[in-house]
Amino acid sequence: MSAPIAFASPRIEAALIDLDGTMVDTADDFAAGLNGMLAQFDAEETTREEVMGYVGKGSEHLIRSVLAPRFPADDAQSRFEEALALYQDEYAKINGQHTRLYPEVEAGLAALRDAGVKLACVTNKPHRFAVELLDQYGLARYFEVVLGGDSTPRKKPDPLPMLTACAQLGVAPNAAVAIGDSENDAIAGRAAGMATLTVPYGYNHGQPVQKIQSDGIVATLLDAAKAVAAHNLLT
Repeated sequence: MSAPIAFASPRIEAALIDLDGTMVDTADDFAAGLNGMLAQFDAEETTREEVMGYVGKGSEHLIRSVLAPRFPADDAQSRFEEALALYQDEYAKINGQHTRLYPEVEAGLAALRDAGVKLACVTNKPHRFAVELLDQYGLARYFEVVLGGDSTPRKKPDPLPMLTACAQLGVAPNAAVAIGDSENDAIAGRAAGMATLTVPYGYNHGQPVQKIQSDGIVATLLDAAKAVAAHNLLT
């Protein structure tokens, strides 16, 4: 880890961690699920590269983004509900089959937990898919709370999921840190009044991670845990 990260918050008691692009590389799963749906419309396949620009804002945004360049606007709109249902069916068949865990994810989770930091997974992925993926990688045991994009009425970048996770953990928002790979995570965290950290890999809607306004960039979740531990030693 490079220079120490200066958090404005008091002691950090909880970490709210994103899933897709932060803990698990799921872009190939998204592409496979979308291509299963597109095939049923006889539409051009998508690619990992295209999908990476759309990930992070929920399934509805993903579907609309993929339909938009393939159909006239009215046609894309009329097909949306069917496309969303088909995609969810296709994704359920392959969830986790084309994914990989990013480096030092489990080590970071273990270090945070061992430091007494409560953990929540807060993702825009549907809750059932998030739980399945965490179970597959043996990560579910680290989290007291898992919130998906359908767990609250509004998704990130709205702060509601972050505030809900803090309430369920019994931690004040200003004693929490949001960790993610995209601007959505940082915006939601800041709006909720918590510290924010960004990992440099992942997706971020195709934009450079340096453009994200956060308290700092950490190379891995283990580096995030070290930054939190260093901060807590001073408070």
